[in-house]
Amino acid sequence: MKIQFSSTYFLVTVILFLGEVLIATKIKDIFFVRAYLGDVIVVILIYTFIKTVLAVRRNQRLILGIFLFSCFVEVMQYFHLAEHLGFPEGSLMYIVIGNSFSWIDILCYAAGCLLLYGWVMIRK
Repeated sequence: MKIQFSSTYFLVTVILFLGEVLIATKIKDIFFVRAYLGDVIVVILIYTFIKTVLAVRRNQRLILGIFLFSCFVEVMQYFHLAEHLGFPEGSLMYIVIGNSFSWIDILCYAAGCLLLYGWVMIRK
């Protein structure tokens, strides 16, 4: 991997991040969006963030790594990592790490990674 800035991926990252912030703070009435779409988008956000600063040749490995990382974070939620680290409920880190394990979240991460994989394959 080579460090290389991509303005295109940066712009997409900013847009996805703002979308995630809107989902987390403003869209509370549309359950599907808040509960599921945010988890699908977050893996795409991680992908675009990494691609903003790194020239990754093996996109499939990157996508798999993002999925495994997301699953790891989800498992840490099962063990209430944010609480054990002393982050107060409602704090930014408490929200980022999360506070409840869900198999559905893992399915949403998988869906996001499959969308990414499809996009990568189409671009080839």
